[in-house]
Amino acid sequence: MAQALLEMRQIDKIFPGVRALSHVDFTLHAGEIHSLMGENGAGKSTLVKVLTGVYQKDGGTITMNGREIAPKTPKEAQECGISTVYQEVNLCPNLTVAENIFIGREPMKHGMIDWKTMNRRAAELLEKLDVRIDVTQTLDHFSVALQQMIAIARAVDVDAKILILDEPTSSLDEQETAHLFQIIRQLQKQGLGIIFISHFLEQIYEICDHVTVLRNGELVGAYDLKELPRLELIAKMVGKSVGAVQEMDKSAEKSVPSDEVFLDGKDLGAVGFLDSVDVTIHKGEVIGLAGLLGSGRTETAELLFGLHQIDKGSLSVHGKPIHFPAPMAAMREKIAFCPEDRKVAGIIGDLTVRENIILAMQAKQGILRHIPYAEQVKVADDCIKLLNIKVSSRDQLVKNLSGGNQQKVIIARWLATQPDLLILDEPTRGIDVGTKSEIQKLAVALAKKRGMAVIFISSEMDEMVRTCTKLIVLRDRRRVAELTGDHISSDDVMKAIAGGAA
Repeated sequence: MAQALLEMRQIDKIFPGVRALSHVDFTLHAGEIHSLMGENGAGKSTLVKVLTGVYQKDGGTITMNGREIAPKTPKEAQECGISTVYQEVNLCPNLTVAENIFIGREPMKHGMIDWKTMNRRAAELLEKLDVRIDVTQTLDHFSVALQQMIAIARAVDVDAKILILDEPTSSLDEQETAHLFQIIRQLQKQGLGIIFISHFLEQIYEICDHVTVLRNGELVGAYDLKELPRLELIAKMVGKSVGAVQEMDKSAEKSVPSDEVFLDGKDLGAVGFLDSVDVTIHKGEVIGLAGLLGSGRTETAELLFGLHQIDKGSLSVHGKPIHFPAPMAAMREKIAFCPEDRKVAGIIGDLTVRENIILAMQAKQGILRHIPYAEQVKVADDCIKLLNIKVSSRDQLVKNLSGGNQQKVIIARWLATQPDLLILDEPTRGIDVGTKSEIQKLAVALAKKRGMAVIFISSEMDEMVRTCTKLIVLRDRRRVAELTGDHISSDDVMKAIAGGAA
C-alpha cells in the first residue's frame, strides 16, 4: 500500500483524573473516506482535537506524508493542511458568503481588500461544489445545508490535504445529505483524505471505505467496511457480543397508558407558527410526534411548554382549562421540556454537572429559595445513578462530557423537577447507539414505572416505532393522522405524510 497521508501512533491524552486516550493508532490514506466511530466518551473528539491542535498530546507521534508534525493550535494544523467542518457551523451570519470563505486571508490590492477578486473567487469555489448562490449576500440568508457547503469550500481552499467532517449531516434532510455526499466523493477523487464522523450507520456504510473503532479511549481496531457487518460494528463499539447487541436492539415492552387524561389540546394553533393540532395525552403514555422536518413537531412541543403563545384552540390540564403565558407556568403544572439543541438551549458549559442538573429545579423554586448544597448533591447523585451518566465527579464541568452524557444531564435536569409530562425533542440526535437505546428504554420506563406521560420527537422513525404507544403524524404544521397499535409502523407514517391515511 502507498505511504499513508496521516499516521497517528500511540497517542495518549490525559486530563485530571481521566485518561481520555491510551496508545491510540489511526491511519488515513489520500483519496480515502475513513470513519472514526465509538460510543460517546470513546475518545473520537479528543483524538480529532489532538490532530487539529486544540489539545496537546501527552504521548505518541503524528506524521503527514512521512514528516512528523505537532500542531499546537488549530491555525498550525490548518497550515499543515488539516481542515475541519464542525457539526455546529462556525461561520459568521452577519458577514457575506465571500467574507466567510476568505476571513483572515482576504485578497488585497493597494493595501485594501480586493472585493471584486474575493467575490469572484468565492463564486468559483462554490461552483466547483455545484453550489450557485449570490456570494455578496450575508450568510443568514441561506439554509444550514448551504452553510455546510460554504464551510467546506472555506476548508478546502486553504490547500487542505485532510478534511475532517464532524457530524456534517445532523441538521440536513435526505436530499441535502445526498448532495453533500456528491461533494464528498468529488473531493475524494481530488485526493483529499477525509475523516467522516457520524452516528448514522446507514451513512457510514454508504460513504466510507474504512472505519476505526475506539472504546473507552482505546483502539479496538481498524476495518474495511465491506467486510464488517453492521451488527459486528455495533458490537465492537459497545464491547458486547453480536447476540447481546441483538437483544439490546429488541424493542422494550411498551407502556400501557391509564384512562386518566393529563393534557388535552383541541385545534391548537399560532399564527405563522402552527395551524391546527389536536393532542390528548394520558398518564403513563409515550406519545410520538412524527413528520418531516418543518412539519410542526417542535412547534407543537413549544406551544405545550409556553415557549410560544396559543392564538386559537383550547388547552386543559387535568380537565382544567389553562393558558401558559411563559414556560414557568407550564413548569408549575409539572411539564418539562428537553430542547432539540443541547448546545444552544440546553447545557451551560461553564457550570458543573451538579449545577446543570439542579438548574430547572432552582428556577421553579425561585431565586430567593436557594436549594441547600446537601440536597443538590443528593439530587445530582440520584440522577447520575439513574441515567448512568459517565462523570469523574458531580462537580466536573459539563462541557468536558461527551455529547451523549451532556444529553443525559439535560434529561436529568428536568427529571429533577419531578414532572408529570416530559417532552423529549430529538433526545438521541448525534449520540451513539448504546446511549440511544438507554434513552429509549428510559422513556418507556418512566411511563411504565412512574406513570409519567412522555412526548417523544425523533427524525429516526425506527426508534419512534420501538418506543411510542401512539403516534400523531403532522404535515405542513397540521395534524393529519393518529396511529395506535399495529398501525404504528414506518410504512403507515409515510402513508399518512403522503396523504394516504385517514
